Amino acid sequence: MRGASQAKWVVAAVAVALAATACSSGGSSDSSGAADAKGSFSYQSTEPQHPLQPANAMEVGGGRIVKNLFRGLVDYDPTNGKLRNQVADKIETTDSQHYTVTLKSGWTFHDGTPVTAQSFVDSWNWSANTKNNQVNSNWFADIAGYADVHPEKDKGAPTSDKMSGLKVVDDTHFTIDLTAPVSYFEYKLGYTAFSPLPKVFYTDPAKYGESPIGNGPYKFVSWEHNKAVTLAAYDKYAGVDKPKNGGIVFKNYTQAEAAYKDLVSDNLDVLDQVDPSDLASYKNDLGDRAVDQPQGGITSIAFAMYQDDWKGADKAKVRQGLSMAIDRDTITKTVLQGSRMPADSWVAPGVAGYKKGACGEACTFNPAKAKELIAAGGGVPNNKVTILYNADGGHKDWVDAVCNSIRQNTGVECVGDPKPDFKTARDLIDGHKVDSMMRSAWQQDYPLNANFLRDIYGTGASANDSLYSSPEFDQLSKQADAAASIDKTTELYSQAEAVLAKDMPAIPLWFYKTNSGYSNKVQNVKFDSFGDPVFTEVEIKK
Repeated sequence: MRGASQAKWVVAAVAVALAATACSSGGSSDSSGAADAKGSFSYQSTEPQHPLQPANAMEVGGGRIVKNLFRGLVDYDPTNGKLRNQVADKIETTDSQHYTVTLKSGWTFHDGTPVTAQSFVDSWNWSANTKNNQVNSNWFADIAGYADVHPEKDKGAPTSDKMSGLKVVDDTHFTIDLTAPVSYFEYKLGYTAFSPLPKVFYTDPAKYGESPIGNGPYKFVSWEHNKAVTLAAYDKYAGVDKPKNGGIVFKNYTQAEAAYKDLVSDNLDVLDQVDPSDLASYKNDLGDRAVDQPQGGITSIAFAMYQDDWKGADKAKVRQGLSMAIDRDTITKTVLQGSRMPADSWVAPGVAGYKKGACGEACTFNPAKAKELIAAGGGVPNNKVTILYNADGGHKDWVDAVCNSIRQNTGVECVGDPKPDFKTARDLIDGHKVDSMMRSAWQQDYPLNANFLRDIYGTGASANDSLYSSPEFDQLSKQADAAASIDKTTELYSQAEAVLAKDMPAIPLWFYKTNSGYSNKVQNVKFDSFGDPVFTEVEIKK
């Protein structure tokens, strides 16, 4: 997710994503196996980083689970990516700053209690409050009064537990006031952080995170840590996408290759991503059950801009030079077996506002110019860089290839810095304890370039792992958010992207494709532009 999904860092996000593909821990005879007689199916997953709370999942391990447990006001049609109403009957505004929300009736949480306007307002207020430590709290930053519940770090404790921009009118109506116009705010409302929460949540949020009660197409059954999370179809679900199956088992894997072996032997039903070692053969292995399609995601290498080694205007030249030393075409064709497309921007193709070639010459392979820029910027500190990544995601081969490319074309020493699993890697990244560079994969939260730009590179953004900060970038982002139309918004964000080309806080490597597959036990398996299966559409063969 941004999680995700949701944007999510893949794994995403991965990502986002994309996700840290994990690997199998056990046989298929238990609850984490392939499709069972009750109509459930299994999906390759990884241990969630955080408790299963809607605003606390930015990586796909938890994000995909939360995405199935909850539904918000809107979501995105899997066939075309367009907004569609879920709990919302309508969302009205005349100025992109003041909104009136009307809810549909008949929605209930999995404990039978009704979903009301208060369910949304209370959830958003709690999730935004800094004392509750939710990783996606900044998603509410557009709402008036956010600073009261989430003051900046040096400005003390919250002065309120409610945002002034949220008002309940009655059970089916509430209003949203933003601090300034945001032309694409309704797109953002599709992110899971904006999900409603039942009253029982507030009695013990930590306990709830281990056994959540949502309002989505699936209800929680069990969480066997480091093994599997099991969900069952909710028979009173009121959404437009009722499940065509009996449930999902999110089966943990710690090695991507093991997941693929389970798929081929029908001990796993739906794969996240094919691991690099099996990309060359998976289409022959799976036949018409193989999936190969574009996806709204990107892999980059982000710099630890908070380290002294990367501070200073001249270091941008060094970062550009390192980017030009990477032979993206060869790596995507050979090591990645054509499963990725060389990146030429920080925004994925197919996303509104994607600008071909936005990265400029810095994303073009040119060893001679790479050496020249590195020298002009004062050289790489200690003539060595490292790339932190999670070892459970099948990333070693491409990290080694990128390092070889840098080493051979510039003379700069480059080595991978593997961590055992996605959670360990993310904890170090979230704690800003990266020495040099880090794998940074992102899966779209919503199909707009703002999600790939402001949400990753804006000052203080929760996904800004580099701690990059540019007043110029932030000002253009602010202007883009206040634009009168989506078209103007995307245009201004393209201008903000040009600032990234100048500063190079991260090196775009390649865009994602969904390379996946499914077992002989399921059918009607489709993937959306987020790289997720359309879980509710999967059918169990009789």
